[in-house]
Amino acid sequence: MSARLPAASNKAVFALSHMLGGSKLPMSRQTQRSIVLPKPAVVVLAWALMLLTSCLDYITGRDFALSAFYLVPICWACWMAGRRAGFTLALGGAIAWLIGDLMSGLHYRHYLTPYWNAVMLLIFFLVVVYLLSAFQKAHYHLEESVQQRTAALQTEIQERKRLEAAKLQAERLAMVGTMAAQVAHEVRNPLGSITLNLDLIQKEISKLAAGNGHPPEEGRGLVVEIRAEVSRIQRVIEDYLQFARLPKPQLRPVELNELLGQKLDFIHGDFEHAFVKLRTHFDPAVRSINADAEQLWQAMLNLIRNSLEAMPKGGELTVGTWREAGQVRLRVTDTGNGMSEEQLKQVFAPFFTTKPSGTGLGLALVQQITSEHGGHVECESAPGKGSTFTLFLPAEQKS
Repeated sequence: MSARLPAASNKAVFALSHMLGGSKLPMSRQTQRSIVLPKPAVVVLAWALMLLTSCLDYITGRDFALSAFYLVPICWACWMAGRRAGFTLALGGAIAWLIGDLMSGLHYRHYLTPYWNAVMLLIFFLVVVYLLSAFQKAHYHLEESVQQRTAALQTEIQERKRLEAAKLQAERLAMVGTMAAQVAHEVRNPLGSITLNLDLIQKEISKLAAGNGHPPEEGRGLVVEIRAEVSRIQRVIEDYLQFARLPKPQLRPVELNELLGQKLDFIHGDFEHAFVKLRTHFDPAVRSINADAEQLWQAMLNLIRNSLEAMPKGGELTVGTWREAGQVRLRVTDTGNGMSEEQLKQVFAPFFTTKPSGTGLGLALVQQITSEHGGHVECESAPGKGSTFTLFLPAEQKS
């Protein structure tokens, strides 16, 4: 047997190791697909390179042992066009090498030696193609696994951040609730006395005005303004007390679609008064869930009222439910003013409001009720395009 085969093998191993250590392997599959040639073009160019190598090998008279360079088009075709293309080029390379060897006029001790060398070279090429394709498959599998794991970690990190933010907000809300309850308790009784005294003052103004002949409108106007401010303070206090004393939800089976349909019919006049068209979309797959019907409707009512206030010139309001991935989702979408990114970041923060007379506790209460039901609430909004609030609730929940 000729001694040239080991030399060719050593050079082939060197060429293969050079390719494996090159810069193409770390590239992602999407990156490769975006910059490489189509598979047919790769195969054609690989065959051309194969023929060029064979010609150079024949012209040089085998003095430079170029047989290792057959691996260049073989490995390229295997990597870029697949294992089948690599096997085809391997067979073509072995045949080309054999033809060149027979045409070179070299004499061997045995006439079968060139054929034996060609078979050994073919086996070597086939092994290289198989190993390279196996390495490529493992490489892509590892790359996909890393991408999937990275995506899972990103999702987990986002969920942890959301839970940490929700926990921090719950602690703040608990502190705010305690303070609000104490302050409201101390202020509510004096406000009741002020309201009663305002009634007496209004009567006295009427008597004095009748006695001296002066019109009582100015005094009555002042009393009306004072009464309006007192009423506003009372509403704020009631909101604080409601937020602070929200009881633990009493979970019972609730037909969600039926509940929403009945409640929306009850406040239908509010939509007509605000020139808002109501649309509903109730998923039939949403049936009975365990919830506190009154608290859940209170959360929905807060969202609906916010939407109505966001559409001072009228618009369209959509209330819908659907079931997906073990969750029941309630959505309230309006065509109102929308919110900026900065406002959206603080939308559930206690005491944050964009309304002159708002207390900033409505959406915080919605978040608290949803959290007590084992879910969470999300908001999507854009200036001038309206807002969408979605309540995510467990489809099945133990009471």
